[in-house]
Amino acid sequence: MRLSGKEASFLRPGLPGTMGTATLYTGKPFDLAELRSRVGERWGGLERMHQILRPPSRAAVLSGHRWAFAGPFDPAVHVTACAQDLPSLLAAAAVRRLPADRPPWQLLVPEPAPTGEPSLVLLAHHALLDGGSLAILLRLLMDEADIRVRAPKAAPLLPRPRVPVTDLLGEWQASSGRGQPLPPAPGECRPSVTVARLDAAVMRSARCQPASGRGATLNELLLSALAGALPTCYDTLSTRSCGAAPLYARVPVDLRGPSEAQTLGNLSTAIRVPLPVDTDSPADRLRACQHLLSAADRRCQAHRAALPVLEGISRTAPWLTTALTRRMLQPDVSTAVCTAFKWRGGPSHLYGRRLTGITALPPLPPPGTVNLDLVQTAETYMLTVVSHLRPGDSRLIADTVAGQLTTLAALSTAE
Repeated sequence: MRLSGKEASFLRPGLPGTMGTATLYTGKPFDLAELRSRVGERWGGLERMHQILRPPSRAAVLSGHRWAFAGPFDPAVHVTACAQDLPSLLAAAAVRRLPADRPPWQLLVPEPAPTGEPSLVLLAHHALLDGGSLAILLRLLMDEADIRVRAPKAAPLLPRPRVPVTDLLGEWQASSGRGQPLPPAPGECRPSVTVARLDAAVMRSARCQPASGRGATLNELLLSALAGALPTCYDTLSTRSCGAAPLYARVPVDLRGPSEAQTLGNLSTAIRVPLPVDTDSPADRLRACQHLLSAADRRCQAHRAALPVLEGISRTAPWLTTALTRRMLQPDVSTAVCTAFKWRGGPSHLYGRRLTGITALPPLPPPGTVNLDLVQTAETYMLTVVSHLRPGDSRLIADTVAGQLTTLAALSTAE
C-alpha cells in the first residue's frame, strides 16, 4: 500500500524522521517480560504496528514508498532495555534512524533517573505515527485502558467541507509565503536536544494571562513565549524595517473527530502563523497569538477541503509532492514548529506505577529551524526543544522560553 501524501512528507532527505515520547512513573523499575506481554496483548491487534516501509520499486519520481506487512511484530525485538539514561537516550534518538528491516517503532526501558523514577521511551518514524497516535498507544498500555478499543477500525470518510475558493487560495498564501530565516547559515547548524521541567506555579499564573481575557491555552503560551525568546536569542531579528518578512511558526492541529479518536497514523495538519517578535509587551504578544490561533478551526476547514486534492496529486505525481514538501521545510518558510499537549482523563497507572510526567520528543527539524513541544501531565510541565541551529541552541532557547513564561506569570502579582 502506497504511503499517503501526508505520510510521505515525513520521509525527508538527510533527516531520520524519529519522534517519540518518554513517560515517567513512580515505583520500582519495570519488568521487561511483563512489558513485552502487555505490548503483545494490547498492540498486537493493531495493523499499523506491523507495517514495514518499503522503498520505491521504480524511480522515486515515478513511484513512492509503500507499506508492507511482513508478519506480526516480535515484542522481544521491539521492547528492549537500554543502558543509557533518559536525557542521553533522547538526545541520541533524535538523530538516529530506526531499523529499516522491521516496523519503525521501539519501546525502550532506560536506566532509572537519579531520583529512582522508572521511565519508558516510545519511538517511531513520523511517517508511521503522529503525536496523537503515540497518546493512543500509551493509553492502551495503561491499567485503566478499555482494551475493547485495542483494534481501532478504519474511520469513515467524512464529507469534504464546502470551502470558498478564496479561502483555499488565502490559506495557500498564508501557508507558503516567504518569511525570514533564523541565523546562522545552514552549514553551521548542529542538532541539539534539551528537556526542561517548567515550574507548575509559574505555568498556572501564566495561564491566567492576560488578566482581562479568558486565560491562555498551552499552545498560545508556547507560541507567545517563543515570539519573545527568539529576539533575545538572536538580537538581529526584526520585522520593523520596511519590507522585512515575518518570522513564521507552524502549530500542529489534530484532525481526529469522535469517529477517529482511536485511529493510528497521521491525522493532523499544521497552520502557519507570523510570530509577533516586534511586540514588546509579553501580555500583548500573548493577545496577538490568541488572535492568530482563534482562526485555527476555520483555517483547518480549508486544509480538510484541500487534502483529497493533495492526495490525488501525491498518487499521480509523487515528485511534485516531494518538491512541495522540500519548499515547505525551508527555514525562510517555517522557522519553528510549536506543539502543546495535555494528558487528560485523570491519573494513569502502568502495573500500579503512577504516571507522573510525559516528555515529547519532536523529530529533528531541517537545518536552520527548531521544534518545541510542551506537555502537561497533571501539575508537571515538560518542555522539549530540538534545534538544528548553532551547537547548544536548544538549551539557550529552552531557558529563554522559560524566562518569558516567568515574566508573563509575574504580571499576575504586578497588577
